[in-house]
Amino acid sequence: MQPFTVNIKLSARTLTGALSAPNRGAVDWGWQGLIAYGCHSLVLVVDANTAQTLQVLERHKANVVKVKWAKENYHHNIGSPYSLRLASADVTGKIIVWDVATGTARCEIQEHAKPIQDMQWLWNQDASRDLLLAVHPPNYIVLWNADTGTKLWKKSYAENILSFSFDPFDPSHLALLTSEGIVFISDFSPSKAPASSGKKVYISSPHSSPSHRLAATAGAKKALDKVKILISNEKPSAESVTLNDCLQLSYLPSKRNYMLLLYPREILILDLEVNQTVGVIAIERTGVPFLQVIPCFQRDGLFCLHENGCITLRVRRSNYSATGIPNEEPDPDPVQELVYDLRSQCDAIRVTKTVRPFSMVCCPVNENSAALIVSDGRVMIWELKSSVASRNPRNSSSASPLYSPVSFCGIPVGAFQNKLPDLSLDNMIGQGTVAGEEQLKSSFLQEVHLKFLLTGLLSGLPLPPFAIRMCPPLTTKNIKQYEPLLAVGTSNGSVLVFHLTSGLLQKELSIHSCEVKGIEWISLSGFISFATSTPNNLGLVRNELQLVDLPTGRSVPFRGERGNDEPAIEMIKVSHLKQYLAVVFKDKPLEIWDVRTCTLLREMSKNFPAVTALEWSPSHNLKSLRKKQLAAREAMARQTVASDTEVSSVESSVISLLQEAESKSELSQNISAREHFVFTDADGQVYHLTVEGNSVKDSARIPPDGSMGSITCIAWKGDTLVLGDVDGNLNFWDLKARVSRGIPTHRSWVKKIRFAPGKGNQKLIAMYNDGAEVWDSKEVQMVSSLRSGRNVNYRILDVDWCTSDKVILASDDGCIRVLEMSMKPSCIRMDEQDLLEPAWCPYLLVPRASLALKAFLLHQPWNEKYSLDVMTIDYPEDENIKNLIQEQLNSLSNDIKKLLLDPEFTLLQRCLLIARLYGDESELHFWTIAAHYLHSLSQEKPAKPADAVILQEQLVNPLDICYDILCENHYFQKFQLERVNLQEVKRSTYDHTRKCADQLLLLGQTDRAVQLLLETSSENAHYYCDSLKACLVTTVTSSGPSQSTIKLVATNMIANGKLSEGVQLLCLIDKAADACRYLQTYGEWNRAAWLAKVRLNSEECADVLKRWVDHLCSPQINQKSKAILVLLSLGCFTKVAEMLHSMRYFDRAALFVEACLKYGAFEVNDDTNKLIHAVYADYARGLKLLGFRQGAIFFASKAGEAGKDLLVELKQPKGEATEE
Repeated sequence: MQPFTVNIKLSARTLTGALSAPNRGAVDWGWQGLIAYGCHSLVLVVDANTAQTLQVLERHKANVVKVKWAKENYHHNIGSPYSLRLASADVTGKIIVWDVATGTARCEIQEHAKPIQDMQWLWNQDASRDLLLAVHPPNYIVLWNADTGTKLWKKSYAENILSFSFDPFDPSHLALLTSEGIVFISDFSPSKAPASSGKKVYISSPHSSPSHRLAATAGAKKALDKVKILISNEKPSAESVTLNDCLQLSYLPSKRNYMLLLYPREILILDLEVNQTVGVIAIERTGVPFLQVIPCFQRDGLFCLHENGCITLRVRRSNYSATGIPNEEPDPDPVQELVYDLRSQCDAIRVTKTVRPFSMVCCPVNENSAALIVSDGRVMIWELKSSVASRNPRNSSSASPLYSPVSFCGIPVGAFQNKLPDLSLDNMIGQGTVAGEEQLKSSFLQEVHLKFLLTGLLSGLPLPPFAIRMCPPLTTKNIKQYEPLLAVGTSNGSVLVFHLTSGLLQKELSIHSCEVKGIEWISLSGFISFATSTPNNLGLVRNELQLVDLPTGRSVPFRGERGNDEPAIEMIKVSHLKQYLAVVFKDKPLEIWDVRTCTLLREMSKNFPAVTALEWSPSHNLKSLRKKQLAAREAMARQTVASDTEVSSVESSVISLLQEAESKSELSQNISAREHFVFTDADGQVYHLTVEGNSVKDSARIPPDGSMGSITCIAWKGDTLVLGDVDGNLNFWDLKARVSRGIPTHRSWVKKIRFAPGKGNQKLIAMYNDGAEVWDSKEVQMVSSLRSGRNVNYRILDVDWCTSDKVILASDDGCIRVLEMSMKPSCIRMDEQDLLEPAWCPYLLVPRASLALKAFLLHQPWNEKYSLDVMTIDYPEDENIKNLIQEQLNSLSNDIKKLLLDPEFTLLQRCLLIARLYGDESELHFWTIAAHYLHSLSQEKPAKPADAVILQEQLVNPLDICYDILCENHYFQKFQLERVNLQEVKRSTYDHTRKCADQLLLLGQTDRAVQLLLETSSENAHYYCDSLKACLVTTVTSSGPSQSTIKLVATNMIANGKLSEGVQLLCLIDKAADACRYLQTYGEWNRAAWLAKVRLNSEECADVLKRWVDHLCSPQINQKSKAILVLLSLGCFTKVAEMLHSMRYFDRAALFVEACLKYGAFEVNDDTNKLIHAVYADYARGLKLLGFRQGAIFFASKAGEAGKDLLVELKQPKGEATEE
């Protein structure tokens, strides 16, 4: 017979259940594609695509309150590889930074012993990726180095801090949500603590403040009355303060200087330039209140979570009213504001006392799926799907239609090209803000509808208490059909069966109507479970005893009609050969049943002693019975066979048949083996009884041991019998040598004793009220111990053995842990476990392999053909690593595979797709901007149009406004004008009006600025000043003397600290370029860039931005990655390639050079050729380092002179290379 191998190596794992209240906010979805969330003191890591638990991190001693994945916005190479780093914080103020793949802690941080309110990894640093900012209650923010655990600085504030939000456009800006209001910090830096205590802002309802708004229609007026405004100077009166019910504050990542505040019944969108509400999303009276909101980056949309567990997506409605023609009257529209239309919603869950939604996270890479964490331990993954709407004119809904974008993966595609619209949010819906009415008529914009689909569901264990039982152990006979199944009985009467290799729920059987108290397996595929209802006033209960067949799920009441109004069943025990079942009651004699026929063999008489503990003996007379059986069978065989010559062959076949039927032989009805059991009575006397067929004989009695109290449990294996009593004594009997040893454990009541499976394995686990111990009964000594309150925080509810060296503990924190015999908590190594379906996560590969896999995907085709088979290329690497890489490739979805194998899928699109697959934030932004500008440049090439003529395609497909300063100038100007229109409509105080007038002057909208300046009332202190300013603005002429005077005044103002006033004057006389220069001199780099984009022509603007680039590259600023993006937006591609090369980003440089050559974006001369060759040669060296021979040879051969030596070296046969 050929050897049969089976993988029964079970890794230690934890099955988790319901969450605790402090876990509410402890969830995060990382760029790595994994979701981490807290469950009591554990941190679970789940793969979002396949909804499988990949890792359970156990080290915290208290409830986890926050988890945060490290950011991936840096360049990855062999020195800083793709790795899974996670920070988690608990109620006692401890922060642990994990290496998730190995399950080890990189460092532990502790400052105070109070729960961490909020924490975030810093996102903007080119220098360091290890900085973590945390809020330590009540009022400290501390910056930590999360690699070493050292504290960099600490700063306290006047109020209690609830949470904070970084400005995604400016790393030095931070907003704190405090118990009284908001604190804006504008001087945040990693190197030192903020010097100022920030700008305090209170929020008040405008009922108390006099409103001088335009009289709008009644409905709109009411809507605006609800709006709250920000008051920055004094603390408002008590009745108008409303901040305490603010649930969340966060900056909008889709456009600069906007913030949202979440209240249970409304979301406010604030424009921080004027500190004024410009949009309200309110819930009508019957609607379900909000719990949480996540603003999107790629489109101006919001994912909202409601109290009934429903997730809604709201997308901003595009407004066509604001036109970009200067000095035109604004439309006399009804009140304008930002309107977010409900576009899609998912189903709600059934909310009960114990089941309610905790929080939601959204995929940061694609922003098209959200995960809901429910308090009962469920994780529901909802994905957005888009469908093309039919072309019928529908005027029913007020919301403007959504259109599909023109481009896919950064590049406009035709109607017939392969595309995957559900890849990400920006590939599903186009930018609604730009498409004016006339473009909408063009045919290629398709209207789309969005809907949520549930694509993943993970459910946890129900609430404790549990009764657990592992299926019979693995033996040589059952190795072919063995599966490691664990049956878990729950308090609601169902039995869950878990498969312990994968840790997944295999079956949930609703068998009982009350709490399951015990389970006993009768074969590998069947068990008996019993449940008892709560006792009535006579102390009687309803007993349910069910026999369950696992493959079919059929369950039979084992005791027939019996079971109503009788004393409760205390325990059931199945005999060693699974023939008999002993049922022990509380105040009622013992029953012995036949398992095979479900018949009652014997009900003991009334005077039978009360049983306190019972155990079946492992010895039996099956072997002698077998001989008799064999003899009987042989005699039958002889009678049926005619000639004697065939007898021997028949005998051997009979024997083999009998051997096969060995495991089932006890089921043959006509013959039953004799089995024994022992039990103890209340006085500690031990009785020994024999059962054979349907006769039960009393065979011996052993008087009680004086040293033992009342016996509570017995275990018997081989020649060892162990008794445990109420006082925590263990008594070991050696039946062969006829000696006994009593050991006092001083651990109170022994609840359970179980021997480990395996021949000759004499270890046992004992369970007490306060924990468990593993003993070796051969040596009579303790192997390991676990005590609640000392080693762990949970109480143990039930124990069992999983394999001969692993134990299972069920605990009151709702978890079931499979642990090594030492019972120490251990994390699984993620690369060692068997997943049912493979999960795409290149972060789990070793660094060399994950980078090689990336190169393999990026540089398709290899050998002239597109293939996802890693074995076809020259990659001399360990077979195991190759297999792991191939597994990763196979786990990609078919849609993605189709794109990767499509020859029309361009290099830029491929780079963007791989950046998404890897969750690489810096690559994603780089390639988005590179693809956009390389493409629009190649469109302009044929006819050099003048600045004024803007191509149709660019109008419909500009770079998203979330890239802010990197957008095209005309689009940026248009956006700023719309913004000022809105601010103007919304203004409520003199301050706001003045800010609007200033903005309008800078934007060159002089007529409207004059109108606003003339609105100043005569009581106002600024009345005279504003009136003169209005006169000045209207009379500015281009005559020389007036210009020079104004310029002189402006420069004096700037010199005397009135920077913004001076800049306004310079803009009046069209000297905006000078204004930008002054702003830059005084360190106002962002304002200078803004002004350049809205006022200067492209050449002048480029000069200003190039000065900014030099500033960003300077060593004290060190934001080269941002500088590269600015250069891309200016079309300085050669400079970008040089910078990438000098920063040693060789892979990105090589790909960028390739893309530029395809688009003809380089001027061909010796210098550029030299650069191209240097880039390729360095990249080839990098690939050689990864062991990726074929890629290295490919790039070395393209590197001309620079790659010559390398090529020779690479092409040598392996033997020679090693001799050198």
